[in-house]
Amino acid sequence: MTNEKKKIKFSVVLIPVLFLIGALSITVGFLKLPPHIPLILAAAVAAAVASLNKHPWTEILDGMVHGITLAMSAILILIIVGTLIGTWISGGIVPTMIYYGLKVLSPGIFLVATLFICSIVSLGTGSSWSTAGTVGVALIGVGQGLGIPVPMVAGAIISGAYFGDKMSPLSDTTNLAPAVAGTDLFSHIRHMVYTTAPGYILSIILYGIIGTKFAGGTLETQGVETILTTIKAHFFIHPVLLLPPVLVIVMVVKKIPPLPALLAGTILGGFFALLTQSRSLKEVIQAAQTGYVSETGIQMVDDLLSRGGLESMMTTVALIICALSFGGIMERTGMLEVLARSFLKRVRRTGSLVATTIFTCIGMNAVAADQYIAIVIPGRMFKKAFDEHKLHPKNLSRCLEDSGTLSSPLIPWNSCGAFMGATLGVSPLLYLPYAFLNLANPLVSIFYGYTGITMEKVEDGEIDKKETEEKAE
Repeated sequence: MTNEKKKIKFSVVLIPVLFLIGALSITVGFLKLPPHIPLILAAAVAAAVASLNKHPWTEILDGMVHGITLAMSAILILIIVGTLIGTWISGGIVPTMIYYGLKVLSPGIFLVATLFICSIVSLGTGSSWSTAGTVGVALIGVGQGLGIPVPMVAGAIISGAYFGDKMSPLSDTTNLAPAVAGTDLFSHIRHMVYTTAPGYILSIILYGIIGTKFAGGTLETQGVETILTTIKAHFFIHPVLLLPPVLVIVMVVKKIPPLPALLAGTILGGFFALLTQSRSLKEVIQAAQTGYVSETGIQMVDDLLSRGGLESMMTTVALIICALSFGGIMERTGMLEVLARSFLKRVRRTGSLVATTIFTCIGMNAVAADQYIAIVIPGRMFKKAFDEHKLHPKNLSRCLEDSGTLSSPLIPWNSCGAFMGATLGVSPLLYLPYAFLNLANPLVSIFYGYTGITMEKVEDGEIDKKETEEKAE
């Protein structure tokens, strides 16, 4: 009997994938329980399938460890964001942002304003996570105060945050996609405008239409006034407290890595809590560890401000570890590659190639639970197919971002979806219908694939020449 590894068949690869889908459907869909246990069981099924096909346990374990390692920077950022939210509420920073936000923004324009604010911050920082963890948290509070459902607000935050994450040259995914596809950064960004602009305009229109339902209402006036009065009575409110979020955004724009920038924001939050809110050192540390607990006696304010803390992120950290254990096994044992290759057999024309790429990236986000894997593996797998169809590499890089980047926050067990759900306090399944940019972009991309609009082609041997010309522009 040989110990040589077997190449796992497509039908066999489907076993852990279908098990995962079934287990998640039952646990999350019907029992309304967290997805951790189904992911662990799916990882066990994937390990069993790999083992039966002669993949040694050391390789399986290495795949799990490698998958988790890929997310360690994200996990560290998640932990720091938890402490940041706690100290920023304790230090009066989030209450100040909510207070002035309620003063300035009206319900009718709030969702559109949220989209614009998050887009600008994310474009400048290149980070959807930093955007959600700073201005996103405050905007959730403002939206609640204005009487706008939290899932709608979260959807607008996600749309704006991922607009910048997709289009900013500072974003890691914006640099990763063209590197995998074989084109340059600015050709990639320019080409994405064609799919991003229609989705963004549609988002503005839809958020504007929804906003009209809340415009001119007087029912929430008393509630808003109660929030303003209560916040003012329990916190020192002053424009100087807007300094920490401004400094964090400036640090990220100046290319200081997100982790030290957010940690600096946490420390500033603690400093302002001691200086302006007369907190004790114990209270500041407790807010960073377990979160801030509001005790104003006004239920809506207490619900708004009782948030944050390192411990609040531990369930999400566990979710990321469980999901990436499964994804790591699937990648290291070649099962993800088998899935991707099987899809290529059905590709005949440009439209089907684009659609296959889009759906593969979305599927990888669900199966591998990581947006980087959802960009890298389909990018590697479909590069040759795009070349054979004489399509410029920037078409591939655009597809990777339109789907791999934008679908990641919509999947609850994906590292991005888990982060956004924990940070904004709302399940991705609830804000998904309102994340209009993230939903529209893949559809626009597929439409271009089938119609040929903006699908630039190159002749054999012209790709290098084309890229050289674009770089010189």
